Amino acid sequence: MRVEKEYMNLEGIVEIRIFNANQKDFYKPTPKEFDIEDLEFRELMNNIPVEIHCLIPYEEGNDFIIQRIGNFTLDKYNCAADDVKGRLLSKLSPLFYEALYDELVDVYKNQIIKDIRFAYYYKNKLSKLSAAKIVFDMGKIFVTTKNIDADSSNRVDLEYRDFDEDKNNIMENFSQTGSYYNINGKYTWSQGIYNIINRAKEESDDYFNIVFDLVIPEDKHIVNKIFDITNKDTALCDEIIRIKTHDGTLKTIEVNVYSYFDETGIIIRQGMINDITQHSRDELTKPVDFLLDGFKDSTKLALLIEPLNIKQYKFSKGFYYIIEKDYGDYIHSRDILNNIADKDVIRRLENLIDGEINTINETFCYYVDGNPNRRKVVDLYLERFEYGNATHSLGFLTDITEERVKQEQLTASNENRLILIKEIHHRVKNNLQILSSFLNLEKRAYKNDPDLIIEHMQTRLNSLALLHEKTYNSQDFKNINLKDYLIDHDRKTMDVVDFPNKIEFETYVDENLELSLEVITPLLLIIDEITMNAVKHAFPDTSSNNKITKEIRSVGNNAAELIIKDNGVGIGDSNNISKNLGCEIIKSLTKQLGGKIIMFNQDKGTAYKLTFPTQMEHTIE
Repeated sequence: MRVEKEYMNLEGIVEIRIFNANQKDFYKPTPKEFDIEDLEFRELMNNIPVEIHCLIPYEEGNDFIIQRIGNFTLDKYNCAADDVKGRLLSKLSPLFYEALYDELVDVYKNQIIKDIRFAYYYKNKLSKLSAAKIVFDMGKIFVTTKNIDADSSNRVDLEYRDFDEDKNNIMENFSQTGSYYNINGKYTWSQGIYNIINRAKEESDDYFNIVFDLVIPEDKHIVNKIFDITNKDTALCDEIIRIKTHDGTLKTIEVNVYSYFDETGIIIRQGMINDITQHSRDELTKPVDFLLDGFKDSTKLALLIEPLNIKQYKFSKGFYYIIEKDYGDYIHSRDILNNIADKDVIRRLENLIDGEINTINETFCYYVDGNPNRRKVVDLYLERFEYGNATHSLGFLTDITEERVKQEQLTASNENRLILIKEIHHRVKNNLQILSSFLNLEKRAYKNDPDLIIEHMQTRLNSLALLHEKTYNSQDFKNINLKDYLIDHDRKTMDVVDFPNKIEFETYVDENLELSLEVITPLLLIIDEITMNAVKHAFPDTSSNNKITKEIRSVGNNAAELIIKDNGVGIGDSNNISKNLGCEIIKSLTKQLGGKIIMFNQDKGTAYKLTFPTQMEHTIE
């Protein structure tokens, strides 16, 4: 017997998983130690559809005296109310005492409400689910539980847990897809469905089809057709329908539903829903387009979203530059593998597509249109991951032909030439981690403001894309002229960010200041964070002459200084602003840079001074 506990951050619930436990693990008869009165409303509690257990905190919450255990639990362990009343939880049920102690103490001391889900497994099969709520009231702790028969409502192997919820949420958010399955009339919806229908999860969502209920009257007949088809023993149905969300938004969605009967005759429906709404110019772009837009100026680096899904893939423009195909002429299929020169790479890619492996990181020759005389050297990273019965994938494709030609011409393994090749590989491999880290941080901090998360991500992607574009054309990663970078950075930031008021950038950079790539990367991200803070907070009115000024100069002793300031309204309480997520990111990047940053007062607006070294040890060995 073992117990696992995990906080499911997408659901906001603690899940306690208990494996291969028997009755003796849950209930150990023990003598009565306290005289406890019966609860009032005992008859009422015996006749409501949920169990109610009552515990009295003992010795400031170090233990809990049992006043009442629900009838279902008493029956399960073949005991009566008097067999449990007046006993300490730690002695009567050490298993539950250990598993629930932290949550019980938290509820008792902070007088909050907590949601718990118990999942009982036998031989790695889910056998029972129990949803619990812990409440403190009248000096006592009440635990309500509702049991679900997993034999008919949740036939899921333990391996179903082996997925990354955060990663799946990111993928579904960007690709505007969602999935669900239906067993015996009960639904399980992924987070992507809620992104599509523009609302948060509600308690009753398990019991009706929250997507089909939004279908407009003109398309109701298509829903009837879907159900007619999928009521067969085994059936697959693809349809296009229109829905109107609760906030009045009209959307067009593609629905793929697959149904089958399990070994006991229970019908199971699995669905994948894709938002394919075509937005007009005056409407918002879909989140996936924000992400792809960060790579719009890159012709040698391509972002690949869902490359293993021939219906729902999204590729940045760089992909079509690399394979030298017009967007409208390209048909995505396995046929593209025929243009790869290395047969071993083709075999590994086919293994990835077929689900035999989960990642691939390869450098190989690609023949444009299959012509060996039009050879390109490309670097490909692809990652595949499963969520329930849905497969998602994400990757990067980089044209390193020029770099490879230079590599073949090099005869000496000096530092700059060695870094040229290794830096390319290093940065491509770490792009997924960079995106995921920023998204995970801001998803938790701004979970109610996805537009803000997208705009911040767009700005950072702009900076990373700029670094990629410029460094691919450079052979010197230790002595890069900063002024060239900052001019392009300002221009692209103004193109990307939705400024509420007109804001002017003024940038002054020491003409002779040269920095290594290890310094420029965190420096640009720090400038992004401070700039975004100023854009959002410094200029609340529509007055003109709004300005953000940057000055970067050498201060000697292999050090430089950045002063970035605005002429806005300033900060009322610097203590509060220093604790927000943006400032935490700035502090972390400053530490990575090995610098020191301070905020200082001026007559108008907010100003920062960052002192940092102009050279750092190379992170790539």
